[in-house]
Amino acid sequence: MSHELRTPLNAILGFSQLMTRDPSLTLEQQQQLGIINRNGEHLLTLINDILEMSKIEAGWTVLNPNNLDLYRLLHSVEEMFRLKASSKGLNLVVERAIDVPQFIYTDEGKLRQVLINLLGNAIKFTSSGCVMLRVFWHSQTQSTNQLENQPEDIDANNSQSISELAAFTSSLWFEVEDTGPGINPPELDRLFEPFVQTESGRRSQEGTGLGLPISRQFVHLMGGELTVQSQLGKGSIFRFHIPTQQVEEATPQLELADRRVIGLAPGQPQYRILVVEDNWANRQLLVDLLVLIGFEVQTATNGQEAIEMWRTWLPHLIWMDIRMPLLDGYEATQRIRAEIANRPSPQPSTVIIALTASAFEEDRLAILGAGCDDFVRKPVPERMLLEKIAQYLNVQYIYANPAFGAITHLPNKPTALTDVALEPMSDQLSKMPITWIEQLHRAAQIADEEMILQLIEEIPAAQGQMANTLRELVHHFRLEQIIQITQAKVDREADPEDFNI
Repeated sequence: MSHELRTPLNAILGFSQLMTRDPSLTLEQQQQLGIINRNGEHLLTLINDILEMSKIEAGWTVLNPNNLDLYRLLHSVEEMFRLKASSKGLNLVVERAIDVPQFIYTDEGKLRQVLINLLGNAIKFTSSGCVMLRVFWHSQTQSTNQLENQPEDIDANNSQSISELAAFTSSLWFEVEDTGPGINPPELDRLFEPFVQTESGRRSQEGTGLGLPISRQFVHLMGGELTVQSQLGKGSIFRFHIPTQQVEEATPQLELADRRVIGLAPGQPQYRILVVEDNWANRQLLVDLLVLIGFEVQTATNGQEAIEMWRTWLPHLIWMDIRMPLLDGYEATQRIRAEIANRPSPQPSTVIIALTASAFEEDRLAILGAGCDDFVRKPVPERMLLEKIAQYLNVQYIYANPAFGAITHLPNKPTALTDVALEPMSDQLSKMPITWIEQLHRAAQIADEEMILQLIEEIPAAQGQMANTLRELVHHFRLEQIIQITQAKVDREADPEDFNI
């Protein structure tokens, strides 16, 4: 079912993202593509939740701890929800105690998902006030029985990892507090049961009732406990802690700049990439994107064709689908690796990255055991696809940034402009035609930087300060502030969220 659900969704999300690159699209068409993409992402979230709950109930969820940059994780989660909170008039606050270490050892993916689930719920059910995430650090002698009360459905294969975490003498504590409607006391007892929703959740007609059960199981798996305290009419506080330790540094991760890749930087080799995929739509999606960026691309529809193409063409990198007819990705990868090992003279190595629609950890281990360098799960976001290529081939890209020139390196994250600097611009904005303000507002909502910069060029010279401030906001990736200052001056009926399916 994982494969059958993810494969068509990969094409839906992928082609909708690819179409946004067409410069001839109108703002209305960009809005419609944004709607398709948002609803596709929502569908993917629901599918992932159901599959994750199935894995938990089957005892197949495993712990994958690694060194991670906690500061970076908190910043990315905050940025993910800041625009949504701002659109509801909520104040999103992230507080980190001064002694919280930057680098820790735990399962980054599961910690991220717990924070996303808790913050997402808090913002969804809070109509006014604020949502706060607090992080504390406790370094103390840990009781040996702290982790004895683990749920029975935690896989025994995780016992070693949990024991390792239990030996840590320090722990991280998280609190997510909101000023929402609170939870009825009778509902608290069933809050963490799968598919059970509170009265607020049923009224919102959103969600599956799986976010909190999954979060609790993830926290248990990491060696901690998730609890809730709520007062009807005043809000709720979700707390959890996880045992961990401070480490010297995080596992290195390559990230593209926070903007769209438009091509390959000059002076690089002509990179050859082989796409092996039996599904026509998914194969064509990869080909269209990679050719657009500037890679040389060939295709194969099964493992046997992939081996023959590799022998004659010697690609730098292969995107290898795992489930294929005639010869699957496992066998094709093993044969290619065997031929490379048996060649008498040194040959350039080929990077092989698996494409899989599977949701299970044992498949990941089998994929890496077959000789693949890495794997990604479908649907594959465009950004992740290009990040993986850059990581393994050391590719440098050109990014879309018309106002400031092309970027061929990874810049440091700039400091955001202060709200104080935006106050004078609100008055200057009133001097512009309402149609221009509406266009600016819509362009910011769909993150069309090119359109925003074109609109900035229409600002009269007398309002040059406003033009410079808007350019700075685009350059600093703060489109939510452009939305904020234009929101009061446009008709709310133009909000693209009203068109959500």
